[in-house]
Amino acid sequence: MVKIGSSELSVFPLNLGGNVFGFTADEAQSFEVLDSYVAAGGNFIDTADSYSAWAPGNSGGESETIIGNWMESRGNRDRIVLATKVSQHPDRQGLSAANVAAACEDSLKRLKTDRIDLYYAHYDDPETPLEESLAAFDELVKAGKVRYIAGSNFEPARIEEALATQDREGLARWVALQPHYNLVERDEFENGGRREIAELKFAVGLIEQRIVMNRGPFRVLLRCFEGLFGFAILAGAILRDAAAVGVEIAGLHAHGL
Repeated sequence: MVKIGSSELSVFPLNLGGNVFGFTADEAQSFEVLDSYVAAGGNFIDTADSYSAWAPGNSGGESETIIGNWMESRGNRDRIVLATKVSQHPDRQGLSAANVAAACEDSLKRLKTDRIDLYYAHYDDPETPLEESLAAFDELVKAGKVRYIAGSNFEPARIEEALATQDREGLARWVALQPHYNLVERDEFENGGRREIAELKFAVGLIEQRIVMNRGPFRVLLRCFEGLFGFAILAGAILRDAAAVGVEIAGLHAHGL
């Protein structure tokens, strides 16, 4: 097990993403995937309130509902580190204080739990002041409904602004990042953003990947969609290249394996 950034969350190095639950995998198939993951030693599950609103007949929250049903049926909530996200559910758009609070309550109900271990701002909301959004997340931490918070899909300048705001205002600080960063789209972080989250060389010609990397106060995640065989090849290359540049890899994250 490894720790996520500066948090006390101890997780299996391979994080299971739930964006296919309720989409290409029905509940029975999702339960099978979740059971297999746990049987292999996994404990770190990632989802979002919007998964999978894009599928015909869905309205959002399907993945959270399946995961909640699975944890209830298995009685294993205390053994799972659960991450979900807010801002993209069709009925809970954006990061206003009111929406963050309401969306969290919705997610808790679907997940059938009293707390979220890692709660992401899924996408930036330029219409809402960062101070308002970050204070709303801080309130959830103080209330015990969320243990740790994180950012996803924020531009580098907004990441810097968010961290500075959290430090200045004494708010709960992000312990993880999920940036949009892959072999095709790299410039934003490598040439104009946080250099420390773009230090890896990429030796394998895969299209997109998500890794978990300890770097300073963060855990940074970059995604892999290549299936188990491709993931294994990529993992070996990442570990080799990371060692060459002195970066510690804390774990790997894959959606829909």
